[in-house]
Amino acid sequence: MNVYKILEKPLITEKSTLMQEQGNRVMFQVKRSANKLQIKEAVQKIFGVTVLDVNTMNVKPKERRFGRHVGKTKQWKKAIVLLKAGDKIDFFEGA
Repeated sequence: MNVYKILEKPLITEKSTLMQEQGNRVMFQVKRSANKLQIKEAVQKIFGVTVLDVNTMNVKPKERRFGRHVGKTKQWKKAIVLLKAGDKIDFFEGA
């Protein structure tokens, strides 16, 4: 699998920002078929950092209403990546 297709997008929330500042952890939305080794390899190749640990979780779909119709959001996978001390990934470099 292509390393650029494994990482779909970074997750930037209050919780992920705190984790990045305090614990040197970064969150990504990843392909559901990707495993921890593929995620680790992708982050190391794309960002040039050393990855110490990868935690993954499947986020279940939520029910959403559209008038009288009930639908569901998509199921997706979240990865929390622990970086080596001193390594950093800046998503807002120019801002």
